[in-house]
Amino acid sequence: MLLALIGTLMFSAKHQGTASCCGGDMTPFMADPSFLAAHLTPKEFRYSGKEGSATTIKDANGKDAGAFYVPPTSGVKVAVVMIHEFWGLNDFIKQEAQKIHDTTGYAVLAVDLYEGKIGKTATEARDYMAAVDKTRATAIVSGAVMDLKRGDLGVKFSKIGTVGYCFGGGWSHETAIQGGKNVQACVVYYGMPDIQPAALAKLKAPVLMVHAMKDQWINDKVVSDFQTAMKSSGKSLEVLHYDANHAFANPSNPVYDKKNADDAYKHVIAFFKKNLG
Repeated sequence: MLLALIGTLMFSAKHQGTASCCGGDMTPFMADPSFLAAHLTPKEFRYSGKEGSATTIKDANGKDAGAFYVPPTSGVKVAVVMIHEFWGLNDFIKQEAQKIHDTTGYAVLAVDLYEGKIGKTATEARDYMAAVDKTRATAIVSGAVMDLKRGDLGVKFSKIGTVGYCFGGGWSHETAIQGGKNVQACVVYYGMPDIQPAALAKLKAPVLMVHAMKDQWINDKVVSDFQTAMKSSGKSLEVLHYDANHAFANPSNPVYDKKNADDAYKHVIAFFKKNLG
């Protein structure tokens, strides 16, 4: 346990403020007390939708994985894969899935990379995030895209987008990379992107990144490095800059920034409509 902590601290010191080699990898920040302090205990929040429900999907290796699914409006063949933030697949994520569905008619499939665990405290959530096996998580997000394309959830979807927040923001980017031509739009809310040329070569979807300018972790350097890497790879990236803190768009956050969150959401929906129909 002590060796693991020392390893994490060394990793953090070496990589702080740089874009990760693996989408969704927030490991550099786990030993940073200020990162935990910035994740305030969520307010009580309850999913109020009636259409969404827990479901089971198959990962890329054929193994079961948990998820939450809001089916599409009749006749709609567009779906969005959603990846939860630091806290896990909680009611906030379920409500966001319902909200996107209600706005667009799209199906929304929120995958669970914490395998049923939900953080009640920042320390708990940090531990669950640290325990995520990247090979398994990659198989889950890859499987989610294929399940939607094959029609395993009742509809064969013709277009697929991704969206994720914080931890899930990086995994939204990774989902689009793994999905290749099967993903047509990717949204990253203040998440760690993958800037490796070999990974970006597989990316076919345009990316919209929501950047909180007061974010100490997904900071200006991370965004700048991402812009440079995407441009060098000939990929499409649009960045929305907000005078806000990390996790500003989470309504269960005690310091939720509704004005900026609403503006970001408006742009996200316009981006999805443009690229997914």
